[in-house]
Amino acid sequence: MTAPVPVPVPTPAEATEPTPAPSGPRRTFGLAAATALVMGNIIGGGIFALPAAVAPYGTVSLLAFVVLSVAAVLLALLFGKLARRSPVTGGLYVYPRDAFGPFAGFLSAWSYWTMCWVSIAALAVAVVGYVDVLVPLHGNHVLEGAVALAALWLPAAANFAGTRYVGAVQIVSTVLKFVPLLVVATVGLFFVDTDNFGPFNASGDSTPGALAAAAALLLYSFLGVESAAVSAGEVENPERTVGRASVLGTLGSAVVYILGTVAVFGLVPHDKLVKSGAPFADAVNAITGGGWGGTVIALVAVASIVGCLNGWILMAAQMPYAAARDGLFPKPFAKVGKGGVPGFGVWAVAVLGTLLIALNYTAGPDTTFRVLVLITTFTGCVPYLLSAAAQLYWLAQGTRHRVRPAGLVRDLIVAALSFAFSFWLIAGAGYAAVYQGVLFLFAGIPVYVWLRGRQREDATP
Repeated sequence: MTAPVPVPVPTPAEATEPTPAPSGPRRTFGLAAATALVMGNIIGGGIFALPAAVAPYGTVSLLAFVVLSVAAVLLALLFGKLARRSPVTGGLYVYPRDAFGPFAGFLSAWSYWTMCWVSIAALAVAVVGYVDVLVPLHGNHVLEGAVALAALWLPAAANFAGTRYVGAVQIVSTVLKFVPLLVVATVGLFFVDTDNFGPFNASGDSTPGALAAAAALLLYSFLGVESAAVSAGEVENPERTVGRASVLGTLGSAVVYILGTVAVFGLVPHDKLVKSGAPFADAVNAITGGGWGGTVIALVAVASIVGCLNGWILMAAQMPYAAARDGLFPKPFAKVGKGGVPGFGVWAVAVLGTLLIALNYTAGPDTTFRVLVLITTFTGCVPYLLSAAAQLYWLAQGTRHRVRPAGLVRDLIVAALSFAFSFWLIAGAGYAAVYQGVLFLFAGIPVYVWLRGRQREDATP
């Protein structure tokens, strides 16, 4: 299948009409597949790896999960509204581009793409702790690196089969992980020991500071709420389906997260949880009183994270694909293979993820995983901020065909709170993560300058 016809880049003054859906890959995601894509991308390594990462903050992390769940639902509603206006692939790039021009669109696309391949590397690293439960790796960094690379490249290879297969894999992997996780999250509550929870705030910082810091880490577990909007070009009836799939997928994920995290905190003693490499497996072992339960959940965790990688690799290829159609990303990213997947984009994130994994096992996985997670918080929130700002822009314009008077107040509250939450999470990521994230973001500016310069040169008679 050939690449879609390029869409001209509108200037802010010209971008007054909704972006038409360009001709391109056939829409293959119905409501079930789109919801599974959202849930599959949200529920990946987060619930399996992050309880131990946020345990040093104390049970204030549970409150952070509740706050993030509310924020994620607001973002889902925001993306649903924006998808009604621009039901095309690459949503978080298209919305700022249409509102503020090509530079804003490029920054959003570059930041989101950076978040994707950094997140993919972090997810692949998260697989290692659970594989170690199944097959002891004895701390051998070579073996651990090989496992992480296999977790990355297997779903990358699956993506070349096409979006139809990606959607099918997402449904299967989501069911495989959602049902056992929900059972554990509910049954585990009957085995909770309140003495295991530890202090409410164990960070030594103020409660608001600990809440913001824990939330910045936990945002990693909610990245993916925008999945249906990013893949809107492959979603059937996107004006209606994207919003419904985003909200349903986010609500389902939030229920699993909150109940599951409460169970883990209550089943694993706090001092052990802080040092755990497979916290969910430890929690199940506490329920069953032996090692077989942990082995089962480790299998589920590996399937979950690999399924999540399957969806995230697709997301990572589609965002630059949408920007490349408009000349705002290198041309190879716009090429679509026979399966409807931008093949060069898949190769690019797989190679970049491989480099980060190699760095991870050179610098030490105990420190690099946390750094990668916090960088994804910054780079993920930039497109959220710009998308919320785009919605506020359209609402401020107040044109009758774009804003229904009855829904104006509701839409304004959703967009404003989405912007505020994103800003708060960036602040909670800490100085180091923001500094490193800004470096990643600014590294894209020379790319933009070169691409725009080439466009002007080609347009010169």
